[in-house]
Amino acid sequence: MSTTRRVAVLGAGSWGTTFSKVVADAGADVMLWARRPELAEAIQVRRENPDYLPGLRLPDRLRATSDAREALSGADLVVIAVPSQTLRDNLGRWQPSLPLDATYVSLMKGIELGTAKRMSEVIAEVAGVAGEQVAVVSGPNLAHEIAQEQPAATVVACTDHHRAVVVQRACRTAYLRPYTNTDVVGCELGGAIKNVIALAVGIAGGMGFGDNTRASLITRGLAEMARLGVSLGAEPGTFAGLAGLGDLVATCSSPLSRNRTFGERLGRGQRLAQVLDETRQIAEGVKTCRSVLDLGQRAEVDMPITAAVVRICHEGASASAIVRSMMARQAKAE
Repeated sequence: MSTTRRVAVLGAGSWGTTFSKVVADAGADVMLWARRPELAEAIQVRRENPDYLPGLRLPDRLRATSDAREALSGADLVVIAVPSQTLRDNLGRWQPSLPLDATYVSLMKGIELGTAKRMSEVIAEVAGVAGEQVAVVSGPNLAHEIAQEQPAATVVACTDHHRAVVVQRACRTAYLRPYTNTDVVGCELGGAIKNVIALAVGIAGGMGFGDNTRASLITRGLAEMARLGVSLGAEPGTFAGLAGLGDLVATCSSPLSRNRTFGERLGRGQRLAQVLDETRQIAEGVKTCRSVLDLGQRAEVDMPITAAVVRICHEGASASAIVRSMMARQAKAE
């Protein structure tokens, strides 16, 4: 990069910390905000995130703080990596310190409950910035693999192509290859819906079903994703790329996927409350499934896999009963 960027990353979970490492490795000065002061101090002093990426040495360009105002001071890129359902409240607290001329980057993959808004829409609304100032990073983004510098690709989507290129340059390293895209709607929907499909794949795996079932769910899940996306203005080709099929395959196949492993426990008969009590990290699909179904109903798009996940997670339906009802659905052309 010709100039050193000042990047604020808000959220010190696995992906927020990993992305902080990426942009620091790409040459930026990074300030990572952690909600808990003790975690910020551990990152600052020990040069690792002991809670989410233990043992991984973080770059010297990366500093940490629990003071959002300090993190945001002078930032020209503001990267947000908090749980999607907490975004609006967090932005409200940060609002006085948010720079109006910065480019905002969403790492979140969810749809807001109640409003059914995408994360970029929430950022623009609450931060008071134009939609073209908000970029989205999506694709197969399993944090631990990227943190270990395993080769990966991702998508930077922004309706302002110039800003997408700025973010692309800010996160391009020897191990992460970002591609640009202007289809923000498609990239965000792909990132959110793949978590729901991964829950379904995990549930099926927990019930003992094998590769045919997983392949069927991935394929029909992709069709469900594309149907809704196109109805909401997304480009069909987006769902055949990294932010669609790529992210879907990774999240449905990897043991590192929180949504898939969460679903496996549901499929083995655990109740939602029990899994939530025993799970430290958030499986975004658990809450997002209701927002995705809401979007589908508003757009009059059939979302049978999403509806099944909602019934299992939030309406107390048994997984075996849901499987039987789905297999009994009326036959039709693919």
